[in-house]
Amino acid sequence: MSYIQDVYELVVKKNPAEPEFHQAVREVLDALEPVMERHPEYEENRILERLTEPERVVMFRVPWLDDKGRVHINRGFRIEFNSAIGPYKGGLRFHPTVYLGILKFLAFEQVFKNSLTTLPMGGGKGGSDFDPKGKSSNEVMRFCQSFMTELSRHIGPNTDVPAGDIGVGGREIGFLFGQYKRLRNEFTGVLTGKALNWGGSLIRPEATGYGAVYFAQNMLATKGENFEGKVCTVSGSGNVAQYTIEKLIELGAKPVSVSDSNGSIHDPDGIDTEKLAYIMELKNVYRSRIKEYADRYKNATYHEGKRPWFIPCDCAFPSATQNEINGEDAALLVKQGCTLVAEGANMPTDPDGVDAFLANNVLFGPGKAANAGGVAVSGLEMAQNAQHTRWPREEVDRRLQEIMSAVHAQAADAAADYGKPGNYVVGANIAGFVKVADAMLDQGVV
Repeated sequence: MSYIQDVYELVVKKNPAEPEFHQAVREVLDALEPVMERHPEYEENRILERLTEPERVVMFRVPWLDDKGRVHINRGFRIEFNSAIGPYKGGLRFHPTVYLGILKFLAFEQVFKNSLTTLPMGGGKGGSDFDPKGKSSNEVMRFCQSFMTELSRHIGPNTDVPAGDIGVGGREIGFLFGQYKRLRNEFTGVLTGKALNWGGSLIRPEATGYGAVYFAQNMLATKGENFEGKVCTVSGSGNVAQYTIEKLIELGAKPVSVSDSNGSIHDPDGIDTEKLAYIMELKNVYRSRIKEYADRYKNATYHEGKRPWFIPCDCAFPSATQNEINGEDAALLVKQGCTLVAEGANMPTDPDGVDAFLANNVLFGPGKAANAGGVAVSGLEMAQNAQHTRWPREEVDRRLQEIMSAVHAQAADAAADYGKPGNYVVGANIAGFVKVADAMLDQGVV
């Protein structure tokens, strides 16, 4: 039995009933066999065992009062996974599905994603099983203040810098930051995703979606192609999906879908800037269901309970949540002509789906590479906060494009170096891992 298999079995044994974490670890370990053969020092120093064990797991009770004065209890988490190359960095997710295994998977992925950005950031993730949907702003504020009262003990601008994720947008970041400032009596860059007038960065809301498209643009360039005229499916209708669509429109593509947890919209006429503005109003202002899009635009059709992978396309951008593309979905996408997939969400393709894409030579950008734009601009926000300045939009966008090109180059070069040219899954995992592993070796057994 190989060293890698031993490590994986140890992870499963020590972390039972956490399938998403097992899946994330398996994907990384599967790519590392040739690395371990070339670098025996990693095994000698038990790098894999150390890397799959979080440096710190914080779990706490979050009591809060609703508008009728009733007491509610939620559970809060922060997984500080690895700080070998910088302070822990990663989002906070507020959603009923949040539990330890989900956050460990996200934090583990974040380690390698942050490594690929070329910025000095470690990996972390956190959140709560609190659901902001259906809550008043005052209820969300009281929850955020209770959550931050405990979390503030464990974070700081040089220790751990959280950001937003699912269920944590500008409103929630504001409430969290205000409570941190009150408790610590300091105005620091301890959270990213802040509003522009109190320390936020331009392009931050757009960054994950824009970055996924920039990464895909780099993949297309290896084939001498661009986005002009390409039909693109996008899942989700939140921040990532919205700005993926915006950038696709700008580059001449034809996005034809959006979705939410209830179903999907297919608009064969394409989503233009006017339709995108309506989607943004529908989801960001009114927090309505996406099916209302089909009521306004009569050529569009709504498909209850379906994700958009049944729609013929050239390129697909899964931008909703984990494991939204399975093996059957991937096979259908390939059959209908899809030649590129760039993951805007975290691990939206399950292992069978990934295998199907790779077997059919689809240009496949895994989340830890393709959606690194969000955390990259979070890192740029940290840099601006440290300098007490704000860069113009063009400067941030230029740096984001440079970072996504660098992420692509690292993944492509590592894949080629280890005999898997064009395999961005292998390349991203190896490139992200080696940087972190070497830093861990330099810093001793800690």
